[in-house]
Amino acid sequence: MQLTFTKQQQALRDEVAAFLNEEREAGSFTPRVDNWITGFDRDLTKKIAARGWIGLTWPIEYGGGGRSYVDRLCMTELFLAAGAPLAAHWFADRQMGPSILAHGTETQKERYLPEILAGEATYCIGMSEPDAGSDLAGVRTRAVRSGSGFVVTGHKIWTSLAHHSDYIYLLARTDPASERHEGLSELIVPLRSEGVTISPIHDMSGAHHFNEVFFDEVFVEGDALIGAEGGGWRQVTGQLGYERAGLERVMSLWALFEAMRAEAGDDERRQEELGALEAAVRVARLLVFRAAAVADSGRPPDHEAAMAKVFATDIEQRMVELASQWAGRGARTGATFGGHLLPAWLIAPSLSIRGGTNEVLRGIIARRALGL
Repeated sequence: MQLTFTKQQQALRDEVAAFLNEEREAGSFTPRVDNWITGFDRDLTKKIAARGWIGLTWPIEYGGGGRSYVDRLCMTELFLAAGAPLAAHWFADRQMGPSILAHGTETQKERYLPEILAGEATYCIGMSEPDAGSDLAGVRTRAVRSGSGFVVTGHKIWTSLAHHSDYIYLLARTDPASERHEGLSELIVPLRSEGVTISPIHDMSGAHHFNEVFFDEVFVEGDALIGAEGGGWRQVTGQLGYERAGLERVMSLWALFEAMRAEAGDDERRQEELGALEAAVRVARLLVFRAAAVADSGRPPDHEAAMAKVFATDIEQRMVELASQWAGRGARTGATFGGHLLPAWLIAPSLSIRGGTNEVLRGIIARRALGL
């Protein structure tokens, strides 16, 4: 694996860095922790789209950049380091577009891909359910054949940014008699459809990021089905490799990390603690780049992504623990570390849950990487 950037990759990074500097100087965004998933800014997304940075890895014949997953990491690393708001396009760029490319019909590609590439369509992901927890095979939401399409009934939860999204990419059970991994399918459901209700979930800080989404006999046409009916489990597990293997798994709290670097000063103990943390961050970064290299080879990075996410999110949680120790009990928490510690502390428990719990991922590593 090449551990240095090519001239082409460095040129891309220089272009992205210049863009981010311009946007920061113009005051178009404020760096925040977790801004890739909570920061929603359609205007910034359209600027990113205009430069061809959405769909960077997609085939040129469908409007994409035709570049590698490693190239995309070279770019997204800078966006994440800047704490830019990316949620208006992140899910569609990272997962939905590639899924449509892999499993969709030509008609579906012509319909859905251009609006993603233009930054005009926002997607949320309909996987988790109240009674399934981290057991994705326990999905109960149903999509039953009816005339020319499907009638969807069910309930999704922890759906990030559903209240801002145009579509939900839904995992549902299309075979009512099926159980576990069988009979699951994926559908694209417009969230403006009759029978869809979105209810906010407020986190401990009072912020509205998560949602519940209810489907009360929602009709969608047959072309909402992506891929083979009943083939949803194979499709979704392939997607999850790309979801888990991004640098967002180790850089969600980068604004806090930068504040810690400034806070360490000449304190030798803090410098030593920060050095150990930074060394671990660099290892996590290499694991993520390794997963991208596997994806470029043509194989979904299943266990490589699991390894990267488990290791990286553990580091992020240690980052918050260390910052909290430095701050001490008497700290003015809201203003500590540039105001980044409190929001980081509030989201830290979720880091090892979202995208698949680390306990589940360790099972994937044991089975697929170690053969246990």
